Amino acid sequence: MSSRVLRRVLAVLPGAAPPDDDGPARVARTTRRLAVLLGAGVAPGSAWRHLALEADADARTPSAAVPDGLATDEPDDEAGPTSDHRSDAAVLSAVADAAAHGGDLPAAIAVIADQETGAGARTAWAGLAAAWQVAAITGAPLGVCLRDLAGSLRELDRIGRDVGTALAGPSATARLVLWLPLVAVLLGMALGFDTLRTLFATPPGLCCLAAGVAFLIVGARWSSALSARAARRDPAPGLSLDLVAVAMAGGGAAPTARSIVEEACERFAVPYDGATITGVLALSARAGIPAGELLRSEAEQQRDQARSDGERAAAILATRLMIPLGVCILPAFLLVGVAPLLLSVVTSTTLGF
Repeated sequence: MSSRVLRRVLAVLPGAAPPDDDGPARVARTTRRLAVLLGAGVAPGSAWRHLALEADADARTPSAAVPDGLATDEPDDEAGPTSDHRSDAAVLSAVADAAAHGGDLPAAIAVIADQETGAGARTAWAGLAAAWQVAAITGAPLGVCLRDLAGSLRELDRIGRDVGTALAGPSATARLVLWLPLVAVLLGMALGFDTLRTLFATPPGLCCLAAGVAFLIVGARWSSALSARAARRDPAPGLSLDLVAVAMAGGGAAPTARSIVEEACERFAVPYDGATITGVLALSARAGIPAGELLRSEAEQQRDQARSDGERAAAILATRLMIPLGVCILPAFLLVGVAPLLLSVVTSTTLGF
């Protein structure tokens, strides 16, 4: 709850970063409800149709309660806005139509991924499409697999929100300091100095203005590059391992399961961690134990590592942003804010004599 409040506060500040991607949470909610419906014996096409009708009802009455049969363990305050529900209703109806006419259901789900703008939402929908294809080929119990996948997507959403919150503070601070030169100009005008005339109507002022703007542009781009580098991460750590666990639940051999998952990941553009999967399957063969639990454990470890890496990147970013602040922003502040004040003082003193 506290991280949600922090993001909302940062969102209204000048120069704050745009809202984070809540796609994984929406896909996890859909996946969990699908698992409940399929586990109750509802046919896949009917399950998608029920979800489409539910999303349409949520779009009309966003505060409406969720029926008990479709309830999840997610807090109510994470429900998406009305526009998200309306969009979900349309795409879920398209998948339901594909299921009713015997179409390629994973391909229909992948179409949703292609329509998403956020990387998290695209990867989550693609993961659902890949999991559906893998379960259909291997004969794994679809309801159980989707329930496990929903838990993984919820964890990916938490990672994205935690890392986004950690990065929001340094990024918003870097953007806010870009306003310092303008604040200095306004302060000079409030003190009675004609800073605007000095900046725009005198040769020294124009030189200071040009140099200050150049420093500001360089500082802004430098800060943005540092923030973008810190935010760069794997959008779905451990997801391919979860998919192999789904394939192994169908009772197939490890090489066959890995081949099926690799094909699904390539088709739906899901990151595939072949080296880790090979290592986990080799360990399972040497120890003579089922690979499913090892794969899920390694997937959880990767997600924990992703969260730690994101928080560490945010801490490093807070320090690295001091470099463009000192090299570019402070000189711009002096050139645009302080230098016109000194020029105004010198000019008024000279005219006084």
